[in-house]
Amino acid sequence: MKRILVVCTGNTCRSPLAAALLARGLQAAGRSDIVVESAGTGAWEGAPASEGSYLVALEHGLDLSSHRARMLDAGLVASADLILTMGRPHLGRVRELGGGGRAHLFGEFAGHGGHGAEVDDPYGGDLEDYRATLRTIGGMLPGVVARITGASAP
Repeated sequence: MKRILVVCTGNTCRSPLAAALLARGLQAAGRSDIVVESAGTGAWEGAPASEGSYLVALEHGLDLSSHRARMLDAGLVASADLILTMGRPHLGRVRELGGGGRAHLFGEFAGHGGHGAEVDDPYGGDLEDYRATLRTIGGMLPGVVARITGASAP
């Protein structure tokens, strides 16, 4: 079983959304052999998904009700085959914990460059900010899924 870890700061907004979207995308691509998890570089262990992420996920048929935040640590990094981060600071922390060549910025992995490779944090914003974050992740998703599965991006 291949393990993918998605990382943001608090593990309550971006990474749970990205992990849920990625898991659904991989399932749709016929890859039931891949587990997608998430963690945060500054997570409050056990915290639920933020209300904004929870509601926006529901709008898109995703259920984050069982999500609980986890603090990123060396064990999680070591157990992951691929680590995708929402921002450059997260990527740095993953590499400090031994992620090396298995760690990538989510957007860069999808083929997006520059500032567009990072996913802005909606924390503290309104529901539209969370929707924008989901759209950003969703726009990157085809490239991520294609790269993981070895298929051509649509």
